Amino acid sequence: MTHHTHLSINVNKVALVRNTRHLGIPSVTRAAELCLQAGAHGITVHPRPDERHIRPHDVHDLAALLKSWPDREYNIEGNPLQNLMDYIRTVRPQQATFVPDSEDQFTSDHGFDLTDAATRQRLIPLIAECHDLGVRVSLFMDPLPEQMPLAREVGADRVELYTEPYAAAHASGDGTRLQTELTRYAAAARAAHAAGLQVNAGHDLNQANLTPFLLTVPHVAEVSIGHAFMADALEAGYTATVQAYLACINAAAIEST
Repeated sequence: MTHHTHLSINVNKVALVRNTRHLGIPSVTRAAELCLQAGAHGITVHPRPDERHIRPHDVHDLAALLKSWPDREYNIEGNPLQNLMDYIRTVRPQQATFVPDSEDQFTSDHGFDLTDAATRQRLIPLIAECHDLGVRVSLFMDPLPEQMPLAREVGADRVELYTEPYAAAHASGDGTRLQTELTRYAAAARAAHAAGLQVNAGHDLNQANLTPFLLTVPHVAEVSIGHAFMADALEAGYTATVQAYLACINAAAIEST
């Protein structure tokens, strides 16, 4: 149900701004702390191999911060064939989100293709290792209903639906295109739920498109929001922006009851 949807704030862009100078500001941990104080359910980072934004010390600094927030979650994203697993082994966050990005990728823009047997075989032992460490695994996926049972077969606990196509359709003003995308995402979420998976969603979600997404797409346990969140927070501040996104989630919950 939508009223259980959690909000995880991706703080990558705070680190990106900080890294343009050598002054240590803005602070990634302070941003995360303010978001948690405002009611965010978790913090997400994607420590890419090129360290363009989140750096290794950030991953550990945030882990230390989150120890003071035992009811909140730490989600670390990355490619498990690159640098992600080292962080998972040392930090043991609540959730690891596997993404199939190349090392130089500008931003995540596609999910795993689990119809490829080699991909499935590479993922199975890595997911099992996460489980041995007590870490939940989410796989970044395109909204393809037929692939959801495959995500469960390789051992994933959740899928994160890549929402950029939905966001682009919403921004286009084309009602037919938007409905087509919403139908795709709803079907994928239902297929994931039927396969025994929980559903996360993220990429280009914002205050304008979040509520309609949650009203139509069922079973969304968590949304992670970064770029749009930081754009809003530059104007309104972290606290007000977290509260605004929580209001978007609550609006969907109220309207759907």
